[in-house]
Amino acid sequence: MGAIYIMWLRELKRYVRSRAQIVVSLGQPALYLLALGYGFGPVFAKAGAGNYLQFMAPGVMGMTVLFSSVFSGMAMLWDRQFGFLKETLVAPVPRLHIMLGRTLGGATVAIIQGLLILVVCLIAGFRPHLWIAIPASFVFVAMIAIVFAALGASIGSVIQDMQGFQLLMNFLVMPIFFLSGALYPLSNLPRVLTWITHADPLSYGIDGLRGVLIGSWQFSFALDLAILAVLAAAFLSVSAWLFSRIQL
Repeated sequence: MGAIYIMWLRELKRYVRSRAQIVVSLGQPALYLLALGYGFGPVFAKAGAGNYLQFMAPGVMGMTVLFSSVFSGMAMLWDRQFGFLKETLVAPVPRLHIMLGRTLGGATVAIIQGLLILVVCLIAGFRPHLWIAIPASFVFVAMIAIVFAALGASIGSVIQDMQGFQLLMNFLVMPIFFLSGALYPLSNLPRVLTWITHADPLSYGIDGLRGVLIGSWQFSFALDLAILAVLAAAFLSVSAWLFSRIQL
């Protein structure tokens, strides 16, 4: 258990030391929130769908957590390149503990960034239907972070160069985000697109956030939480297996 704590703490220290990362990581979500939230707001309102900023803010929170948690897997490539990963793997501790510590550390960083972008949303004008919903929403923030931090760790265990990781991220992360319903409702879509969005893991995280924060559900609380829990267990298992197969 000591190895889990050490790796978790190391990921947090890496994040805290990088003040530029904290600022830059909030730039894209803030741009989506302000440019699209206010830009498409009148169109959304004329369609009778209400306030677009209210609808979009939970999606921007989910986007922030998604990007941060998946890209935590990139840290493994840096560690591999500079030799730290080799030093870690030869330590007399189970590799499972190392992987869990790294994954939970990346998930914790993603949760912190989700909290920061929530503050930005509140400043921009977002208001939850109940203030007590804010703490409750972080159940889904944590689930999104764990699911995609485990996915990022799985990818980081397989890919050995930064170019390959970035290429895969562009073909994986962006479709996950755009097909999750973060920017548009999932109702009344064409049948094929409905199937695809229902297969997107982030759809259930976004729906959970939106349901808790503004009371708008596409699925249900129980279904969202159950699917995210199953995916978290599956991705953590795959990540542990792939990490155990890393060759020195």
